[in-house]
Amino acid sequence: MRRVSAALMLPIMLPVMLCGCGALTRLSEVGRPPEMSPTADPTREPNYRPITMPMPAGQMVTPQVGALWRSGSRAFFKDQRAAQVGDILTVLVNITDTANLKNNSTASRNGSEAMGLPNLFGFEATIPKLLAGATASNLVAASSTNSNTGNGEIKRNETVTLRLAGVITQVLPNGNLVVAARQEVRVNSELRQLQVTGVVRPQDIASDNTVIHDRMAEARIAYGGRGQLTDVQTARWGQQVLDVVAPF
Repeated sequence: MRRVSAALMLPIMLPVMLCGCGALTRLSEVGRPPEMSPTADPTREPNYRPITMPMPAGQMVTPQVGALWRSGSRAFFKDQRAAQVGDILTVLVNITDTANLKNNSTASRNGSEAMGLPNLFGFEATIPKLLAGATASNLVAASSTNSNTGNGEIKRNETVTLRLAGVITQVLPNGNLVVAARQEVRVNSELRQLQVTGVVRPQDIASDNTVIHDRMAEARIAYGGRGQLTDVQTARWGQQVLDVVAPF
């Protein structure tokens, strides 16, 4: 009965396992390049979530009759930089991350303890009788040695340079802008996906309508993709599972 149940469960579990590891998508792309995602509204993505940030108290702006300068404006003329939902701006990513850490530690400790009772109210002579082989002047002796040596070294050198256009998906109550940028590039059978999201201040947007990644709060930058080369460089899903659950 158990064998029959296992045989019936196998056709049910196999598609679930294939869907979980993305095998069905990879099988559907055999013999042709990976499918590119259609251009769509990023706010309609299943994993899209509006951002809530701490906001200052609102201030009432009193219009001034006959004034040439409007409160909140950055120029006398219309600003061509992105400022509203749906406006496009260019995100510049230039990450040069270098880390070189090296730690060496050495610890050593030696200890020795001895205790005896040469005189104990005249009872020291009875100690050898009570404890065979014991000597009153040298009852307890202990010694210990501890040594510890540790070496650690981290070397990392990463360079990521990207330039892609994004769209404003939200204007927060304090005027900050939520930006989402996505780009896909397909060369032969390899698909590269670029994603950048974050929050920027309007004043950090340059006059050429660009913003640097280090001016983005809560920045999330992803550079990856899929294809034949990526499949070769990625461990099989069964091996990945074993790496997680195997205790040795």
